Amino acid sequence: MRHVISVLLQNEVGALTRMTGLFSNRGYNIDTLNVAPTDDPLVSRVTLVISGSDKAIAQLNTQLAKLVDVVNIHDMTLGEHFERELAILKLKLQTGGYAKVIGLAKEFGADILDDAQISCTIQLTGKPAMIDEFVRAAGRIGELSAVARSGSVAVSKGEVTLSSYARHHRLTG
Repeated sequence: MRHVISVLLQNEVGALTRMTGLFSNRGYNIDTLNVAPTDDPLVSRVTLVISGSDKAIAQLNTQLAKLVDVVNIHDMTLGEHFERELAILKLKLQTGGYAKVIGLAKEFGADILDDAQISCTIQLTGKPAMIDEFVRAAGRIGELSAVARSGSVAVSKGEVTLSSYARHHRLTG
């Protein structure tokens, strides 16, 4: 099963390496990884996507909670959440391809960043499955010369946040 996990991590040298090392040492590959600052300069928010059984991921999260740099963890897939990704694509186009790009952008709600007739750049923000379909559709219009994807970012639906989750669910470790 695919799990989207958010971690509040102390913003210190080596903290991310220790965290990701835990996954690789146990034979798990991280599908996507996104690290960004929070409103607290001492803490970063890490969002990662990893595949594994519910039991195995729960065990990994327990081990992750024991790391000194980890402030909090929340497996977003255990509840309702919003998940989005950003993609920026550069397409090489043949004659008449730009009209198809305009149609694609309109269909998906994408923005055209560079409207050159031969090589254009498009961006889209959406659910990962939508991004996958967008990339496939763009590849049918022209040659994909660059694809940059942000990886997933996610937040819980409603009032639950990582900090409020911490008040109700103490980390083990």
